[in-house]
Order: sequence, then structure tokens, then C-alpha cells
Amino acid sequence: MGLFTLDAMATAAAAASPSPAGPSASPDARAHALLARMTEAEKFQLIRSAFGEPDAAHGLAKPAGALGSAGYVAGIPRLGIPAQQLSDAGLGVANPINVRPGDGATSLPAGLATAASWDPQVAYAGGAMIGDEAWRKGFNVLLAGGMDLEREPRNGRNFEYAGEDPLLAGTMVGAAVRGIQDQHVLATVKHYALNDQETARNTIDARIDEKAMRESDLLAFELAIERGKPGAVMCSYNKVNGDWACENRFLLEQVLKHDWAYPGYVMSDWGAVHSAAKAANAGLDQESAAEAFDKEVYFGKPLEQAVARGEVSQARLDDMALRILRSMFAVGLMDHPPQPGPIDQQAHLAVAQHALEAGAVLLRNQEALLPLASELKSIAVIGGHVDKGVMAGGGSSMVTPYGGNAVPGLKPATWPGPVTFDPSAPLAAVQALASGAKVGFASGDDVAAAAALAAQAQVAVVFVTQWAAESFDAADLKLPGNQDALVDAVARANPHTVVVLETNSPVAMPWLDRVGAVLQAWYPGSAGGPAIANLLFGKVDPSGRLPITWPRALDQLPRPQLPGATAGMAAATSVDYGIEGADVGYRWFQRTHREPLFPFGFGLSYTRFAHGEPAVEVRDGRPRARVTVRNTGKRAGADVVQIYVQVPGSPVRRLAGFGKVALAPGQAREVSIELEPRLLADFDTVTRRWVIHAGRYAVYAGRSATELSAPHYVQLSERRL
Repeated sequence: MGLFTLDAMATAAAAASPSPAGPSASPDARAHALLARMTEAEKFQLIRSAFGEPDAAHGLAKPAGALGSAGYVAGIPRLGIPAQQLSDAGLGVANPINVRPGDGATSLPAGLATAASWDPQVAYAGGAMIGDEAWRKGFNVLLAGGMDLEREPRNGRNFEYAGEDPLLAGTMVGAAVRGIQDQHVLATVKHYALNDQETARNTIDARIDEKAMRESDLLAFELAIERGKPGAVMCSYNKVNGDWACENRFLLEQVLKHDWAYPGYVMSDWGAVHSAAKAANAGLDQESAAEAFDKEVYFGKPLEQAVARGEVSQARLDDMALRILRSMFAVGLMDHPPQPGPIDQQAHLAVAQHALEAGAVLLRNQEALLPLASELKSIAVIGGHVDKGVMAGGGSSMVTPYGGNAVPGLKPATWPGPVTFDPSAPLAAVQALASGAKVGFASGDDVAAAAALAAQAQVAVVFVTQWAAESFDAADLKLPGNQDALVDAVARANPHTVVVLETNSPVAMPWLDRVGAVLQAWYPGSAGGPAIANLLFGKVDPSGRLPITWPRALDQLPRPQLPGATAGMAAATSVDYGIEGADVGYRWFQRTHREPLFPFGFGLSYTRFAHGEPAVEVRDGRPRARVTVRNTGKRAGADVVQIYVQVPGSPVRRLAGFGKVALAPGQAREVSIELEPRLLADFDTVTRRWVIHAGRYAVYAGRSATELSAPHYVQLSERRL
């Protein structure tokens, strides 16, 4: 069967329903019944994965039966337990080191682009798309669901995540996980928890008090787990308050499994395990690819010996295996084994294209420069390798495109590279929509030549890129290379200059006041070219809203310095997240009275929207806001109603609900939004409960965290959640 070879015996047995409890029984009952038939050796087989790729550095061949991917757990044919084929990652099915020769996949745009859509349906559709590709390629576990909050705009993995706000991130990632698992592919949420920077990620200790943690990063995970019901949670590399995340009893046992009653299993990140008994007793259920990444296979002989000595109970070992089996039943791995077959690439490209069209953010549009006029006679398109494709992020989430890397040979060529461009060329897409216009192209390598081309055109469109990846952070917010000089020169040559950003996160824009328009396209994904062209020409309305705050400079951040991000600079041993605590991003800016360059929730449109005053009603202690939105412009478009709440005694407003509405010109619609109770509450660390305190709450409807209606006040009684 070549590329799609599976453990045939395990697959066939799985289809016959392996549990004696029967397919109509609950996942818990089926898992218990199957566990009772397992030997001790089979339980140990289930609780660790092998690296699914050949690894010459450690003398490891690709495991027999593995497709070639991040991880592999052999099936147990006599019990009908299928092999677990684990693939990276959240933007599409990865093919690291071309271990499956020629096997490309569809890439979604960056996770931040999906979050910027503020539309859970977009997130669900993206999850369903990559889940379908995974299933049809033979994979049944997808290491998706990245959602560490953006406390650090220089973080090299921000593009994988869903922004700075716990409600938005938890909602969007939860929807994506549901989309994946509805395809019978088990998903994770990761990286649990506070893996909010890559610098020194294997050693850094994230310091923060429990209340602040519960109301920020952990709340995001709590919401995603509730809404997505992921089969697994992946614990992170870093320490949290002195203990490694993958042996942190507070995170794994107290919070995740006890307080949240999470029924699934905890898998480690690749190289994040440091012990056997301590990790198992703290709540780790599955060690990942230990032969290649950990100092030893802790969940092999060391754990076997710990169980024999009574340091880890038999009940705990059984619980580890039980949780894995339970998730396999709950998601459908047992009853719906992957069926490798053809992939509808055009349908999947349409999903990726819609995600970017819904999530690109128009940051500036002076004198309605965009959309580009149909009567234009000349356009200069400059920079960004736009004659070839669009930039993708690196590391384990990098997807090998169908058709291969559009711009091969860029460095780094090895991990966390290779630097990759999806072969979806904006230049060709612009030419297709420009009808009678002459479209000229300059690579941007020669700044003077690019400026000369721009001077001869009616409009210049400059593409700038910022490559980022897992395992390192940016030293600052500057665009790399000579791109600032390029934009500045083009803007001086042509006042009608549009800048398209393909970046991981916020970047400095010293030329901002000299350009006419700026479109944030994130990492655009497999259909980035036509999506960007549609946005530039107004075939679709830009409806993305920022899921992050865009600072003016590093000195606005809680931690202006990032020790270790600059070459030759020693990394810190700990990071103090207590500075901002739960007030991440826009809440930090409110609390410290700082004005960002662009606020959280901000985004322009080609049409105009009018919001009525919010009305708030309380039923059974649960507030619901109603806002009428009218499209007062001449184009169809979509707007996002954002509801912020200021609790008594707090200096900041918290996002407590949101809703996106599409409207034709002149159309009006009432948007009804139930507010998330935990955003009205404080976490009580003594009782371990959320508490809504009695008092007068201010409710605002807004277009961003800084553009808000007058407050509407509601009186709430004390309530424990």
C-alpha cells in the first residue's frame, strides 16, 4: 500500500468493535471493559509513543507500521486496538523531512488569521478540513489546538495560536477541535500551560499566582476543553511555578482532572518529560517519542520498576491506559478507522481561502485607497516573493504544500526550517483581477528599481514578510532585511501605496503615516494568493478584527526585554507573568493607560456599520446583551459586535461575549450575545470556585477594546459558579 500502509490487523479488528461492552455503550463503559482484558505489557505499550520518523542521530529507524510522522503507537490486534498515527499540527497535516516523499497537504492560514475572523464557524470548518485530510492520509491523532495566550508579541509561535484573550482563544480553538474530532481524528489542546515564549522554553520557569493564572491562560484552556472536548491535552516544556509542566501536579491533577473533571489523557510534548514516578503521579498519561527526545524512556523500565516498588499504584497505571482508551472510543478511532483515499483539494483550498478572507485585517485605508478601482490602468506589485507564493511559518506546524516549496533554498534549510512559501502567487491573482491594467513586478531586492516602478504606476502594492518558527523568538518588532527601507522608498515615490503584511505577529511600521493602506494577511495559507487579491479588489469585504493588541514599541510591554532572544545574550531562568497577571494584552494597556498603535478588536471595512445602544437583560443570573447593527454603506460586509464588562472594583474591561453578523447594504439585524459568566467573575483560590460578586456591572458594546458605547449598568446578585 506504499505511503498509506497501516497496521492492517489492528484496523480490521477495530472495525469489528473491540470492546465487549458493545458499540452502543458509553466510551467509559467500553474503555473499562477493554482495559479489563489488557495485560500489563499492553498497558505499558499504550502509554508511550515512538518517534514516527527515522532519526539517524539516535540510530532509530522508522517504526514498522508507522506512516512517518511525529509519533506512533503500535496497535494491539488481539484486542482490536488500532495503531495511533500521530501527525503535526494545527494548520494542516505535516510531512517533516519529506519522510513521506511527495506527500503534500492543504495549509490553513495562521491560527491568528482564524482567530481574527471572530467566527467559530470559520474555525470549525478549518478544523474539519485538516481533520479530513489527516483521516484520508491514514492519521487518527492530530497535534492541533494550539492556544497559548499572546503575552509576548515576539514569540516565534504566535502564528500557531489564537491571540491574547481567553474568551476569544478558548472559543475559536474549541471550535477547531470539534471540527477535527468530528472527522474521527483525535485532537489535542496545547501547550499546557504558560508556554508563552520560545526563548529558553526547555528551562524557563513561568512565575504567576494562581488567581491570575486561572483568570487568563488557564481560563483559555478551560473554555477550549469545555467547548471542543479534545481527546488529549499536551503538557508543555517549561516549568510553572517551579515544577515542570509535565510533572506539575497542580496543573495536571488538581486543575485539569479534578477541578475541570477532564476525562481524556495528557500527552507530553516531545522532550518534555523529566521523570517516571513523579510525572505519572502528577497526571501525565502518555510519554511522547522518548527514544528520540527525552533523556531516557521514563515510561518504559523506570515506570515499570516504580509500579513494582509501589511508588506508582496499579490503579494509576490503569487510569493512564483507561483515559487513552476512553478518548479513542469517544472520538471514534475504534469504530471509524481512517480510510486512505483521494482528497478534494479544490474544496479544501476553498476552506483555506475563506479563512483568510474572513481573518485578514484592514489596518489603514486613507482616502478609501482600497478596494482598488476597476478602472486602474497600472499597478506595481513589489516584494515578498509574490511572483511565487506566500510565506508560511516554520517548525512542527509547517505544512509541505501540494506542488512543493515555491521558494526553495532560503535559510535556514534545516530545523526549524526550511523556510517555506505556499505556491499561491499573489502576483498572478492580482493580474487575473486587474482586467485592463498593466501590472508590473519588482522583487524589492533593488530598492531604487522598485521605487522607479512604483513611480510609474497609479497604485503600488508592497508585500513584506517576517518568517518565524518554533524554538526561537524575534529579538524585536522590526521587519527583517531592508524591507522598511523598501516600503519607505516606494511610498515616497507613490503616495498611493498599499502594504500587505505576511507576518507572525505585530511589527513596527515606521512608514505607516506615509502609506495609504495596510492589510494584515498573517501567514496566508494554501489559497493566500487569490484571497489577498479578492480583498484588495473588494471581491470580499475585509471583516477580520485583531485578536491581539498592536504595540507602538517594546517599551509599552510588561517586559520590554526578552533575555536570550538576541544572539550572545544569556537567557533568563524565569519569567515574571505576575507583572500583568490576568490583564494580558488590551487589559494591560487599559490598566497602565497606554495607547496602542492598533487596539485589540480593531479592523476597518469597505462599508460602514452603525451600532444601536446595547440592551442587557438578566435571566437566571445570566446577562445577555442585544445590539442592533445596521450596514449604512453601499457594500455587503460583516461586523463584529464585542461586549466588554467592567466588574465592580476593577480598572479594566474584559471581553465577555462577541458575535459576527453579515449584512447587505441597508440591512439591519439584532445580535443577541450571552455573556460568559466567568468573565463576570473572580476566581476564589480558597474555595476553588468562580464568584460573581453582588454589585453594579458596566456593560459596553464596541468595535474594539477602545471604541466602546456608553456603559449600560446591570445589578447582579452574588453567585458561585
